[in-house]
Amino acid sequence: MQVKLMLVTAALLQMVFLFGQTKDTIKPQTLEKVTVQGYRLPFQEELLLGNLHNTYITTGKKSEVITVQDLPANLAEKTGRQIFAKIPGAFIYDMDGSGNQINVSTRGLDPHRSWEYNVRQNGVMTNSDLYGYPASHYSPPIEAIQKIEIIRGTASLQYGSQFGGMINYVVKPADTSKVANFESINSVGSYGLMSSFNALGGKIGKLKYYAYYQRRVSAGYRDNARSDAQGQFFRIQYAAFPNFEVKAELGRSQYIYQMPGPLTDAMFHDQPRQSTRSRNYFNPDIYLPSLTFDWKIGTNTRINWTSSAVLGARNSVQFIAFADIVDAIDPLTLQYKSRQVDIDQFHSYSSEWRLQQDYRIGRLAQSLVSGIRYTNNDLHRQQLGKGSSGTDFDLSITGDFGRDIHFKTQNIALFVENLFKISEKLNVSAGVRWENGLSKMSGRIAYLPNDQVPQTIEHRFPLLGASGEYKIDAKNKIYLGWSQAYRPVIFADVIPGTLLEQTDPKLQDAFGHNAEIGIKGTIFKRLNYDVTAFQILYRHRIGSLVLSNDIGQSYIWKTNIGDSRTNGLEVFLDYKIVDQARYRITLFTASSYFDGVYLNGQIRNGNENTEIKGNRLETVPKWISRNGLQGAYKQFAIVLQYSYVSESFSDAVNTQKPSANGAKGLVPAYSLWDLNGSVRITSRHILRVGVNNLANKQYFTKRPVGYPGQGVWSSDGRSIVVSLGIKL
Repeated sequence: MQVKLMLVTAALLQMVFLFGQTKDTIKPQTLEKVTVQGYRLPFQEELLLGNLHNTYITTGKKSEVITVQDLPANLAEKTGRQIFAKIPGAFIYDMDGSGNQINVSTRGLDPHRSWEYNVRQNGVMTNSDLYGYPASHYSPPIEAIQKIEIIRGTASLQYGSQFGGMINYVVKPADTSKVANFESINSVGSYGLMSSFNALGGKIGKLKYYAYYQRRVSAGYRDNARSDAQGQFFRIQYAAFPNFEVKAELGRSQYIYQMPGPLTDAMFHDQPRQSTRSRNYFNPDIYLPSLTFDWKIGTNTRINWTSSAVLGARNSVQFIAFADIVDAIDPLTLQYKSRQVDIDQFHSYSSEWRLQQDYRIGRLAQSLVSGIRYTNNDLHRQQLGKGSSGTDFDLSITGDFGRDIHFKTQNIALFVENLFKISEKLNVSAGVRWENGLSKMSGRIAYLPNDQVPQTIEHRFPLLGASGEYKIDAKNKIYLGWSQAYRPVIFADVIPGTLLEQTDPKLQDAFGHNAEIGIKGTIFKRLNYDVTAFQILYRHRIGSLVLSNDIGQSYIWKTNIGDSRTNGLEVFLDYKIVDQARYRITLFTASSYFDGVYLNGQIRNGNENTEIKGNRLETVPKWISRNGLQGAYKQFAIVLQYSYVSESFSDAVNTQKPSANGAKGLVPAYSLWDLNGSVRITSRHILRVGVNNLANKQYFTKRPVGYPGQGVWSSDGRSIVVSLGIKL
């Protein structure tokens, strides 16, 4: 006690002495210079969306965020297995040239152009026509993306009706520290790859702007697989008031891809880089304008109103035949045969109004989100045009199109969902969505009488859903959810392919649900984990049957063929082996197991119908596993990734032996190694080097049933890509 009193007394005397000195008697002290140096390790961090995200309730829903800034991946060519490396169950369909498109699905759904997902850019829908052709032909450069937000199918109440859920590509924000900031990322690589991405952004008073231009060309891995892609984007944001902002955006995605054609299995094993077509081309050219008003009315109310459109065309000119049919010059005419020209013109408009109202029950904050979305789409499809016999990209035709039809849809969707905070640890959300729409087909099909062309389809569904999460502690939680979804009958489903085909006038939209339960968090301070069990029930799947008319003549009947169910498990583990200020080593796995089967149904197999109950779903491998070893030291990072995909069937009949033309048969399992590294040379310069498919594995991911041609489509072998990024 005496010691404490002595210390306090000495301190008080010193304070009195200093206080009594004048300014002149206090001598200034010069401190030695101190330099504080730290490192931001170039590692992709796991991020969460939280309970509320941009007027969307995400509590209890399985969500992932891919941060692109430090992503160890081949960004120039959009290598999907690297970009979605840490997303368990993501199936990547490789078939569309040098980075032209990302085709991704999860939970055993169809990966074609990600059309089982509600695909968005900055919250704006990019699906070409949700009711006519739900594919996302709009494909922004990944160099422009800041992050990718993914919410699985239980998000369907708020985002849309899709079984897959939502994928949102978030474009980089403007750097507001300057009036003008410039970024350039330039890449070169194998097979003639050259890519240049250039962006400009900044802030002037209350106005923020950002724009980019991208161009990428490549000769392609296979013969006759050249591609020429470009993208443009412009955004302007004006904060008229602190709580009110207006944002206008215009994006464009366009490319021309020379399609090398399908192969037979014998051709693939002999020389996977060979081509069966030299005159086939594919060309989507899509514009995405939007206008968004965001208004925060006080502290508890927020209104968001977005109006947008998907405008443009999907063009193709092809010699269409199986892989074993040669596209050769006719010795009599000394010319090639005429090609088929198909043109889809998209006029898709939507307007979505959302209201978030926060309130309290006792001491706990609650949130109600409601809204309405109106869509008005007109898909003008012109097909079977007699094109030229030339070899270049030429959309001119002789005569009329064999099919010249419109598919018009008007739809209104109302939705409401409430986030109930039961306690500090337990959150529950429940909601409903009402879809009310009508699609009408009209026009001319050359091989059908005019009275057989009109088709009217109603889309009326009440969709229910609920989800919840319980926080075990500050770093771990349990989540679960259930939500209904549907996939509308699309344009291709209702168009008879030939005179021998007929469409069931009672064709129904596919309908079902997503259900999931999982646990997520961090244990042992170094292990991040996310383990999910799920089920997708998919009723009224669409296919074809062989029937006979009154006089015994066979015809093909397109109708709802049966139901399917996919049960599965998704596992993500990320363990920090070493975690220091200057260096880090981690090991991760993103693996999944799928058990996808037909519960009932039958389908056309040649000239007869075959029972498919108990068969495995097509294009659904049992196992998908991606694993990586990552290391970082100061400004240097490297990752070695191993990917494995087990075998899958190409058809519902589960054909094992490949057909002579390659259209049916087993898709073999494959495994791939990738190596990517980066070094930040200065604060303004970063160099990336990647070797894709290190072992030069020859593989393919799927046998298409339609576009771009039935048969084997070889995926890329080994390649090297070098990128240099500069910021000024």
